[in-house]
Amino acid sequence: MADDVLSQSEIDKLLSAISSGDVSADEVKAEEQQKKVKTYDFKRPDKFSKDQIRTLQMLHENFGRMLNTYLSTNLRSLVDIEVASVEQLTYQEFIQSLGNPSVIGVLAVPPLKGNIIMELNTSIAFSIIDRVFGGTGANTIKPRTLTEIEEAVIRRTFAKAIDNFREAWANVVKITPRLEVMEANPAFVQIVPPSDMVVIITLKITIGEVEGFMNICIPYLVLEPIMSKLTTTFWVASSVSKENRPEQVEILQRKIARTSVPFVVQLGSIEISIREFLTLGYGDVLQLDTKVKDELPCQIGKRRKFFCRPGTFGKRAAVQITRVAPEGDEDTDE
Repeated sequence: MADDVLSQSEIDKLLSAISSGDVSADEVKAEEQQKKVKTYDFKRPDKFSKDQIRTLQMLHENFGRMLNTYLSTNLRSLVDIEVASVEQLTYQEFIQSLGNPSVIGVLAVPPLKGNIIMELNTSIAFSIIDRVFGGTGANTIKPRTLTEIEEAVIRRTFAKAIDNFREAWANVVKITPRLEVMEANPAFVQIVPPSDMVVIITLKITIGEVEGFMNICIPYLVLEPIMSKLTTTFWVASSVSKENRPEQVEILQRKIARTSVPFVVQLGSIEISIREFLTLGYGDVLQLDTKVKDELPCQIGKRRKFFCRPGTFGKRAAVQITRVAPEGDEDTDE
């Protein structure tokens, strides 16, 4: 701690006091031993280390960036989201700190056991609703319970936030969060005993000129099976190795294999004047610039890739690939 560090002038004064006899060495040792005693509250035991708190902060900074992108695009307004704090409290202290009414979503996060809470201040909730319905986003509504239509709008916002939450946690554990229930009164939400420790991640959300908070409450019992993974080293290592996993390569290959692209065979071309074009009628014949024995160019998308010859396959028209076009070879720069 910074309070335990002495400046050079303080060290000089202490040494001079000991040498002059004003302060004895035994008094210094007694004072040093007294400073080692740290107050510990057994009613509020610390369940999370500083490294784990730091990891949770980084995870939810990533979550905040993704949610910021969604809200900015969806609301078409200037949105700013940042992690205001990450602290551990008892569940009772967290519930007592919430306003009534509030917008509370109870989430299940399988395969982890238990539930977590995602709480949104009414000021931000009504600002989102106002923007969705074409308003300016100004918070002119007094705190109250949401109507059915307003709740449907907020459920859609929660659904996207849950997707971002799942993606943000993917480097630590693969979860499939889902919204189980929404409540307005914090007293009706009881996911763990009041004395259990929880970690509270508070995100400050600014939409235009409206400011509010989103609180994410994660009980210790939910995170207990993955506490060893909540370290900065593990989080960074997993995010780096994620791109090199074989299953990721297979997924990309399957997506590329299912991609549809147009395949066009150009039979030939001809140039005519506007006057000739306007005089064309049914039964007229246009002579193309290709011969019967000429190879026809094949285009993949807008790029010439092969040459072919026309023919039939059964009762259907078909082409036979004869060679690769020089400009369509994979070894070329184009």
